[in-house]
Amino acid sequence: MPHIQQLSPHVADLIAAGEVVERPASVVKELLENAIDAGATAVTVEIQNGGMSYIRVSDNGCGIAAEELPTAFLRHATSKLRTAADLGAIGTLGFRGEALAAISAVSRMSVFTRQKGADVGAALTLEGGVAGACQEAGCPEGTTMVVRDLFYNTPARLKFMKRDSAEASAVAGVVEHLSLSNPHISFQLLKDGQSVLHTPGDSKLSSAIYAAMGREFALGLVPIDGSGDGIHVQGYVTKPLCSRGNRGMQTFFVNGRYIKSQLLTAALEEAYRNQIMKGKFPGCVLHLQLPAEQVDVNVHPAKTVVKFVNERQVFSAVYHVVQDTLDGKEGAAQEAPPNPKPAAQTATPRQDFYQTMDAKTFRESYDQRPKGTAQPFVTRVPPVSSELGGRVAVSDVAKPMARPVVVAVPPPPPQEKAPVSEKAAPVTAESRIPAEGSQETVSPVKAPTVTEPHLPEEQAPLTAEQTTLTAEQEAPWRFAGEVLRTYIIAEDGENVWLIDKHAAHERINFDRLKANTEPIMGQQLLSPEAVKLPAEDYEALLAHLPLLEQFGFEAEDFGGETILIRSIPSDIDAGQIRETMEMLSEQLRTTGTADPDSARDAMLHTMACKAAIKGGWVSDPKELQVLVEKVQSGEIRYCPHGRPVAVKLTKYEIEKMFRRA
Repeated sequence: MPHIQQLSPHVADLIAAGEVVERPASVVKELLENAIDAGATAVTVEIQNGGMSYIRVSDNGCGIAAEELPTAFLRHATSKLRTAADLGAIGTLGFRGEALAAISAVSRMSVFTRQKGADVGAALTLEGGVAGACQEAGCPEGTTMVVRDLFYNTPARLKFMKRDSAEASAVAGVVEHLSLSNPHISFQLLKDGQSVLHTPGDSKLSSAIYAAMGREFALGLVPIDGSGDGIHVQGYVTKPLCSRGNRGMQTFFVNGRYIKSQLLTAALEEAYRNQIMKGKFPGCVLHLQLPAEQVDVNVHPAKTVVKFVNERQVFSAVYHVVQDTLDGKEGAAQEAPPNPKPAAQTATPRQDFYQTMDAKTFRESYDQRPKGTAQPFVTRVPPVSSELGGRVAVSDVAKPMARPVVVAVPPPPPQEKAPVSEKAAPVTAESRIPAEGSQETVSPVKAPTVTEPHLPEEQAPLTAEQTTLTAEQEAPWRFAGEVLRTYIIAEDGENVWLIDKHAAHERINFDRLKANTEPIMGQQLLSPEAVKLPAEDYEALLAHLPLLEQFGFEAEDFGGETILIRSIPSDIDAGQIRETMEMLSEQLRTTGTADPDSARDAMLHTMACKAAIKGGWVSDPKELQVLVEKVQSGEIRYCPHGRPVAVKLTKYEIEKMFRRA
């Protein structure tokens, strides 16, 4: 057994640094929290190469005294705690006293600081945690921290860093969260010399949301403000119709600290029950204020997880405040549309062929037509068998002629007049020909008789009733109908089947896409659509642009955590672009980039889901019969996500429910 020995201070510092500093975003978070605790009203963050080579955080806070500057980089050195009792009521973001020591241990670091009112500032340089001499320096009031060559002395940690764009997105996410928790502070983020985020710092949360999360998200929010059991809940939540495809736009703060909480997520989504579509998630920016002794923030090194003394009260406060706001806004948000004017009162600038006419007026004028008027032409369309992905064609479509026909007949060649027979047929209005040179309009013209070609009996198409009867005679099951516009009912011997039409169609789409070896056909958008996403979702899509292209998506980086979509697969509706990209990003983020096959399947899952018919849609019976046939034949059993497609009820189980067995 190896001998036990004490680690050297340098190795111990490197291990401790790994608990606090995981990536460049961790460095930015710790430095920004120190700037906020110092009372800054303006903070600038600048990064290069995702923060791996250069990070600079400047603030206009209170600064650090020159004589205390070397002490600030020692472990467990802090100005925010004095006694053990202070741990029970922590009111600052940083308090451990480990951030500066951990950052300096794995980088080359410089600090410039000047207290307010001081004539001169101080500068200190550290490398690998070893500090140099403190010197006087000319610098503005506040503090500037510069971190270079992060993890230069820990190659084991360096090789696990992601691409520069991924690290930069993580940094942007940290700045966004802190700007939302401190709308009174102006935050600016510079990435490789370009400004990607700048909040006004006007103390308005709505302004910070607009700058950090985008215009579209900000316009779909409603404010909330309420209290319960000593807990104050304030912020913004999305309208039910502005829900998102994932939980990436849910942001929670407790006493000004950004946290991740399943409790708050559950309370928020419970308040939206029966007001939001299944598979959709609300977005929010919620601030909770409660006594400091009622929450423990010292349970995680990154301080993003907290524990509440009374979780039930916190859940109830969030749930009721959000629910009451949604109920109160529901009536105001859905204003009754103005009643349209009657067709007779609608002004028509052109009193000609392009006049508007409602159905009632057309029927009355059609019924009052003079006798002998030609019947409207009828277009005969042969029956078309229904397949999923298309609608059943109507066999008889009446297309009435709404305009008189002008017949231009050339004058007959000069010839001798033939003797008129006494039994010649009289000239009628329907056979009269205009005189030579006349512009007379013959209205109406009797429609010629259309004789359809005769088909051999073995090739004659079956009618819809004959097709249905034939299918029922051959199939061992019977299509019995649909309930709740979601579940198909089929009868198979003494069994009754309930089939989820969305899950069944989704499985069919998934199998078709997975077996397809040809490139997926895309549809070019008339105007590209810019989709702004959370930092992690944005990076997940950016890392899989070649994979997106294989499936019909033409996308490119638009900057500012925005993806520009130019083309989408033909199976996806143009109105579902945003939610499709949100679902794709969540699938790709969950799957990761290590396994291309898993990433491809994640893409197929999302595409199959978005292209499938939805529960609540009105479906053609022939479409439902095709789904029943696929399920009853055993071709599909589960949806791509593993949920069952059909549930069987036996005759015995049904009779037992009615106490007949």
